[in-house]
Amino acid sequence: MAIGKIGLRRQVVIPKDIFEDLNMHEGDFVEIKKTNKVVIIKKKILVDEDDTIVTPKLAKELRAAEARIKAGKGIPWKEAKKKLKL
Repeated sequence: MAIGKIGLRRQVVIPKDIFEDLNMHEGDFVEIKKTNKVVIIKKKILVDEDDTIVTPKLAKELRAAEARIKAGKGIPWKEAKKKLKL
């Protein structure tokens, strides 16, 4: 059992091992419910109607691709089109 502390703005830190076990990332959404005197926090994946083809696996790949781009490891679109033969 992990013990946490509520911060100044009602923030609760999720212990690292739980965070990693749930494959959570900074910025992920959670659902928070109160049942009697118990608070339940569940990982939530929000999907727009237009994004119904984005699977959790694809979302992970997109996050990795975005990280590569931010790290300067991207390529120009024209070069990508040539490689993909578009």
